[in-house]
Amino acid sequence: MALTVEYTFTMLYKFTRSFSYAFIGLGLAWRKGLNFKFQILCALIALSFGCFFNLSGIEFLILLLVITLVLTAETFNTALEEVCDKFHPMHDPHIARIKDLSAAAVLVTSLGAAIIGAIIFIPHLW
Repeated sequence: MALTVEYTFTMLYKFTRSFSYAFIGLGLAWRKGLNFKFQILCALIALSFGCFFNLSGIEFLILLLVITLVLTAETFNTALEEVCDKFHPMHDPHIARIKDLSAAAVLVTSLGAAIIGAIIFIPHLW
């Protein structure tokens, strides 16, 4: 199948639009969530310590990975809360459990990141 110039530009346009939606989503996560802002602050602190302690390449990659996982979990949590609030704005015990489980996923991810951070940084502190 030969690609036409028009088809190529159409696909490129759709591709770039998808990035704009993603950045809109990041802006929403920033504006909606105090937790997201706190996690960004923690990420910046961890990355600063990583630079200060001159972490190895693998250590730095692991640090970036766990930061990404925590921010992704928080973004999904915020999205799920938005869906729940949209379709059932009144208090409902099932919706409350869904939100609690989603928040628990962020907590588990954050605790895992904190443990990994401790494993990486404690040897550098000694």
